[in-house]
Amino acid sequence: MNPIHRAAIPFCFAAAFAAGALAQQPSDAVKEIEKYRDALEEGNPAELWEARGEALWREARGPKHATLEKCDLGLGPGVVKGAYTVLPKYFADTDKVEDLESRLVTCMVALQGYTPEQAKKDPFGGPGKKVPMDALVAYVTSESRGMPMRVTLSNPKEKQAYEIGKAIFFHRSGPHDFGCTTCHGADGMRIRLQELPNLTRTEDAKRAYTTWPAYRVSQGEVRSFQWRLNDCFRQQRMPELVFVSPASIALTMYLAYNANGGVLNAPAIKR
Repeated sequence: MNPIHRAAIPFCFAAAFAAGALAQQPSDAVKEIEKYRDALEEGNPAELWEARGEALWREARGPKHATLEKCDLGLGPGVVKGAYTVLPKYFADTDKVEDLESRLVTCMVALQGYTPEQAKKDPFGGPGKKVPMDALVAYVTSESRGMPMRVTLSNPKEKQAYEIGKAIFFHRSGPHDFGCTTCHGADGMRIRLQELPNLTRTEDAKRAYTTWPAYRVSQGEVRSFQWRLNDCFRQQRMPELVFVSPASIALTMYLAYNANGGVLNAPAIKR
């Protein structure tokens, strides 16, 4: 797990003591931040990741020197348009529920010949380090922009993943007795100028989930939903959430299903 600096107070820690911020109307400063985000949308830097991801999708790579153009993301081999709106979902070829990132790993192994370890290596980019996964995620999600989420629980393993994800969301643990609900289980919570959506409410779930992945202005990077979950666990002082682990996929299933009907606007822009 990444080292945690004592001076870096996580959102959840501060939110636990933010009673005075509950049930307040958005301040003028918050409204101005929203205007700032709207202004940036026309020139969203995530477009650079989207273009690189599309090129990677069509590029012959790996030991098999093959492209990802036959990858089945849930709507059939090679269909990218709208695929993100149905994920996570159960896939018969792996007998697993997979989210976007885990499905991309599956396709990189099956089609391009990478080992699972190679496909999962360097899942998150950083300063001076661009990785294929961030770009592929940006490309695939951008192809569902403007479409409503429509995740199903038609398979028993999808229902199981949802219930596990729900249990993880409400579970409190760690040195500060934190859980996802510490930050995202009540109305009107915020830390500094950052509003914290109540993900137990349908409208908040729709609004929040459909803006990930996102370009983080403060980091100059596109961040995937797997990264978002990983960072939330770090801020809770919990053990690192392993990339594309069953736990991460289950939690994604819970949040994605609750966002059904929300219109995807990702990759969006975040602070």
